[in-house]
Amino acid sequence: MTMATRPVYLAPLLLLFALLQGCSTLGPARTVDAGTPLNRAVTELPDEQLLDVWVELFDPGELPEDEDQAMGLSMDIREAEARYLPEQLRTTMESTGHWGAVRLVPRDTTGSELLVRGIILESDGEQLALQITALDATGRQWFRRTYREEIEYAQYTNRGHNGTEVFQPLYNTIANDLAEFRAKLDTGETTAIRRVAALRFAADLAPEAFAGYLETDRDKYKVVHLPAAEDPMYRRVQAIRDRDFLLIDTLNGHFDNFTRQMESPYTEWRKARSEEAAALRKLERDAWQRKLLGAAAILGAIAVESSNNGNNAGSSVLRDVMVVGGVYAIKSGFDKSSETGIHRDAITELDESFSSEARPMVVEVEGETHELTGSAEVQYTKWRALLKRIYASETGLAGS
Repeated sequence: MTMATRPVYLAPLLLLFALLQGCSTLGPARTVDAGTPLNRAVTELPDEQLLDVWVELFDPGELPEDEDQAMGLSMDIREAEARYLPEQLRTTMESTGHWGAVRLVPRDTTGSELLVRGIILESDGEQLALQITALDATGRQWFRRTYREEIEYAQYTNRGHNGTEVFQPLYNTIANDLAEFRAKLDTGETTAIRRVAALRFAADLAPEAFAGYLETDRDKYKVVHLPAAEDPMYRRVQAIRDRDFLLIDTLNGHFDNFTRQMESPYTEWRKARSEEAAALRKLERDAWQRKLLGAAAILGAIAVESSNNGNNAGSSVLRDVMVVGGVYAIKSGFDKSSETGIHRDAITELDESFSSEARPMVVEVEGETHELTGSAEVQYTKWRALLKRIYASETGLAGS
């Protein structure tokens, strides 16, 4: 081979390398087994072993910066998912028998025995990734883990026929991990968590009266001493806490209604988006394959030309056929790539359509108690302030 022929080889090799690189993008690893069953309690657990759970409305996270990855996803959709997805987890946990009351609450709500927080890392109808953090009332972090599941279109369709949530294995996995950690707690630890939760609520309601019952160190809480069983001030706090639970239950009714309203359009959006995404990937795969075959044919033609030095007529004909075929294959590959725009536009249109449906469902949830209005989160903030005023009026002490 002469120095003059090396650049002839180099250009096609670089082209082939570039095409291979384009095909080698790997998707996220599957971290959830699609067949994960839900771990349910075999026998009814005694009350002293049960913890009440508050599942916060999820943090919607951030959308992909890459426009090709985002493809029409919007924060309106994410805000709706931030209310819909935690309700799926709440329902799953409630059905296991491992917990006391399992409630959905606004973010940054104090007073839980076990608090479950979530951040949506990825959600596009086919892939769901959640970062879940579990904290008990003492400030102990049970764990912080990322859960990811990917659904193929065919799997999505088959699983959805019986009305099952398509990402149910992911929620089962989270619920199982939480139940596994709870099972390691002894009765003393469970009792301590429940006591700290009650005293943290009391201290938040009336810090001057109850802050001294807890020792705080770097967001860790420990009971110093307990109020007397018949302490009238503490009994009032417990009564007010019961009212707080009632309002949270009322809010959960709003969240249930929201979930029911969203379920059908959200399911249809995910299913249609999954179908379009599958078609898009097939087109992209076909396009890359044609480009690779074309590049391979051209490389083969160059090899034929080099080996025969252009002296064999049959080889020249073969070379010409391979070059023409290779060029045609590459062109057809680019034609296929141009067709992907149709599916990209369809996905964007689906996202915009569902976004317009989801937005009004999220904005306002009207309330009547004490003229509380606005979103569920705003209502609850106003309610907590009202509870402090109620406590102050009943005891004659400042609530905060």
